[in-house]
Parts: sequence; C-alpha cells; structure tokens
Amino acid sequence: MLAARIRPRASQFRNFLTPLRTYSAAAEKSYEYIKVSTPRAGVGLIELHRPKALNALFTPLIHELNTALKTFDRNPSIGAMVITGSPKAFAAGADIKEMSTKTFAEAYGDDFIESWSELPNTIKKPVIAAVNGHALGGGCELAMMCDIMYVSEKANLGQPEIKLGVIPGAGGSQRLTRAIGKSKAMELILTGRNFSGREAYDWGLAAKCFATAEECLEGALGTAETVASYSRIAVKACKEVVNKSQDLGIREGVEYERRVFHGLFGSEDQKVGMSAFAKKEKAVWTHR
Repeated sequence: MLAARIRPRASQFRNFLTPLRTYSAAAEKSYEYIKVSTPRAGVGLIELHRPKALNALFTPLIHELNTALKTFDRNPSIGAMVITGSPKAFAAGADIKEMSTKTFAEAYGDDFIESWSELPNTIKKPVIAAVNGHALGGGCELAMMCDIMYVSEKANLGQPEIKLGVIPGAGGSQRLTRAIGKSKAMELILTGRNFSGREAYDWGLAAKCFATAEECLEGALGTAETVASYSRIAVKACKEVVNKSQDLGIREGVEYERRVFHGLFGSEDQKVGMSAFAKKEKAVWTHR
C-alpha cells in the first residue's frame, strides 16, 4: 500500500463536518495508516485509517500514531488533539495476525505493545477520543488512554480478550476498573461482554454521549477548540494535576495541586488572565 500524502482535508466525515481550514502548519509527512489534519484553530485531528481491517491496531499504525501525537505535542500552534476512526470503527481491536504466532520469549523479550502506552505516558497536551462504531480490545484501551472520551450511542466497546485465551494487555483491566469500579469491570472482562456507548456514558467511562457519529466528532472537535483557546501553560497544569489524582491519596493530591497552583503565579498568563478578568476584557494569552 502506498503512503497517502497528508493534507488538511475532509475525511470520511467530510459531509458532516464544518468545512476544514488549515489553522496551523502541521508537519508535512506521509502516513499509511492514519490521516492528520488541523480542522479547527489550535486543534490537531488524527484519524485511524485501516478501513479494510476496521482500523485494527498493529505496531506500524501505533508507530505512526505516536509520531503524529508527538509532532502535535511539540507544535506551539496546537493546544489539543482529537483521535477518531470512522463511523463504522474507532478501532475494532488489535490485529490478531500480528500476535497469534508470537512466543513468550518474543512477546516478553521484545516488550510487545509497550509502545502502545506512549500516549498516556508522554503526551502533555489534552487528547480527546471520538469513539464511533467498534472499539474493542486494544481499541477500547486506546480510547481509555485519552484524557476525555466522547462516544456515540451506538458505539460498541469492550474487552473481549478472554475469548482469545488472554487478558487485556494495554491497560484495559486497570483503566476500566478505575473508571467504573471493580465489580462491573470484573464482569465485563471475565465474560468478554461488549457494551454500548450509552452504557459507557451512564457508567462514567465516557464524558459525553451523542446520537450520531457525526455529532460525536463535532463535539470532540468543539471541546478541543475550546481547550486550545486557553493558556497552554494552564491547560498543561490542569492535565498534570488531574492525572496525579490517580496516583496519590486525597491529602497528598491536594498538596500537590496547591504547589502547582502556586507555581502558576510565576507565569505571564496568570497575570494576563486575572488582569483581563478585572478589566472585563478578553485575555490574550502568551502561553508563557
């Protein structure tokens, strides 16, 4: 398959999105398994693109995804990112063909799928998942790695690894349990039962649920645009302290939050924001 040239243009959602315009000079790079664009001011959009495989995840796609995420993360004109798939599939799972013949020595010795965790471990800017269609196994795990998950009602999520004789391997057992509780997560993982986008929202796994795939992507882009309109320094700090809450007890977490809060008084944007508020003016952020 020849690599497709990346251009900021409409994708499979082109009939439903507002007209795409280029707001920043995204790195000109050829990708084979993803599409990259900048459809809103300050927003980077990454679309998984293996249509014949329902966007099944495998190492070459993950490497491209990591490259695109890091490129946007370093781009000063980008304030937030959105990851999506197609209306039919966010990512229908991990590619079984890549995994089925691996031995323990190969999987363990080569740290198989460790690279799949670069998103939650290294990306500093907020990432929103717009989940439509199938998001199973690794696809569900990828969505949960993002900072915010939006879903359409008919999205189909789940961790069905038990049916393959294995367990979730990219954080599914950990993130799902933290989000919805031990009992419900245990039931889903032990039975391999799928669940809908509506259920994901009702259980607190997803932040918003939309009637259609088009509304889901539009909602994610709109939220990303809002986030990107604020101080990059403050946004980065917000993501840091919320993530830290997952590692610390409430007392330690509040103390950590307070130290970061104090630290922001050394930023230019703290002065800009508070001065603009006092004068009833719109803040013009310096991102410093």
